[in-house]
Amino acid sequence: MTPLPRPHRDDVLIAVVGLLGGLLMWALGLSTGGTRVLGESWTPLPLAVMAAMVLLRRAAPAIALLVGTFALVADQLTSSSLVTVVLYADLFYAAVLYGTPAAARRLPWIAALGTVAVTVGTLALIREPEALLVGVVTGFVTVGPATTGVVVRNHRDAAEAARLRAEQTALLAEMDRTQAVTAERARMARELHDMVANHLSAIAIHSTAALSIDRPQTSRDALGVIRENSVEGLAEMRRLIGLLRASGAEREATAAPTLDGLAALVEQARAGGSSSGLTFTLDDARRSTSRRLPAPVELAAYRIVQESLTNALKHAAPGAVSVALAQHDGSLTVRVTSPFGDRPGPRAPGSGAGLVGMRERVALLGGELTAGPSADGPKGTKVWRVAAALPTNEEEQA
Repeated sequence: MTPLPRPHRDDVLIAVVGLLGGLLMWALGLSTGGTRVLGESWTPLPLAVMAAMVLLRRAAPAIALLVGTFALVADQLTSSSLVTVVLYADLFYAAVLYGTPAAARRLPWIAALGTVAVTVGTLALIREPEALLVGVVTGFVTVGPATTGVVVRNHRDAAEAARLRAEQTALLAEMDRTQAVTAERARMARELHDMVANHLSAIAIHSTAALSIDRPQTSRDALGVIRENSVEGLAEMRRLIGLLRASGAEREATAAPTLDGLAALVEQARAGGSSSGLTFTLDDARRSTSRRLPAPVELAAYRIVQESLTNALKHAAPGAVSVALAQHDGSLTVRVTSPFGDRPGPRAPGSGAGLVGMRERVALLGGELTAGPSADGPKGTKVWRVAAALPTNEEEQA
């Protein structure tokens, strides 16, 4: 059995003041004039019981009201104390306020029916108009506190519901903020990787070649490529920093890469991969150029090609790297194939973040991406194939 909690300090104060006040009135001979069946000397006993029940008005309101009712009946058999009646009214109020929802709904009706029953019973017993005064007092002691308890409880429940809604709203706002920060961090990571990784990969490959091959012309060519990629990587980094520092309107106005820059991107890869025995071709004839695609689609396609070319420079065996774009049935298809196998010479390490970034970009647009080895090369040779299908939502644009 769970022990009852300690009485609230306000309940203790009400009980002590009520008990002392009732005893003082009894000592002075002040009473409401009960039936005196038990005699005036019994008056403090119902008073003490009622004061004790006040201590339970919050922890066990139903028990306190039930015992208090018996104490009130016993009080009417003595000289009756006004304080006992007042304390009982407080118990009725507390039973509605702190009791169960079912008790809060039923007690006002019980009080009203009880008041009617007491009035009718007293009127039938004494057959005097004074019986109506008994009904008024009974209603004052029961119906009044019950109605007040309902009003206070409704206000308290409304305030609690408002507090819970405010907490839920704050929690949802915090979740939205966290998700927004996470999404922004992921976007920044993709942009940083796609914008800088290809330049750093070319620098790593050609610096290794310059250190490992002892030929002045090779070293000079490698240093040229290193310088070109260093300058372009620095420019990309500055653009990214400017993008992060810009406000919302300035950020929207910042030019993002488009598919018009694919030729330059392939040419840059061609310059960086010549020393590794790689050749690069671009087939963009089956893409419509009469109308621009949505900016997110063009950016995603550009970044997929950029990352695929970077991976080819890092890992592909000597051979042909092909980039092909085709547009049909409301979809833009991007395919990049590169020779799959061991490659001689220096290689740059990979972390796998590029593939993750490509999958995230495609998933955000509701497209599909496949990446892996395939026997699609000449005479069934293995190639590494990246294929992405990006919805272009042409119907919505029309």
